[in-house]
Amino acid sequence: MQYLVVYERTGNGYSAYVPDLPGCVAAGDTKEEVGRLIREAIEIHLEGMREEREPIPRPGAYAELVEA
Repeated sequence: MQYLVVYERTGNGYSAYVPDLPGCVAAGDTKEEVGRLIREAIEIHLEGMREEREPIPRPGAYAELVEA
């Protein structure tokens, strides 16, 4: 499955989160680092959900750029 990941620049690096997986977040100094960390976080998050026998959410979030 493919999940939407939202990346944000912070005051001292970058962060990322997965809207379809509440609590699945990562932070790092560089875009590359946070990209690697969020991939790992998704795997760990899903593994934990499977162990707890929680239903795995189907991807549903999407993004759109809106001109203002």
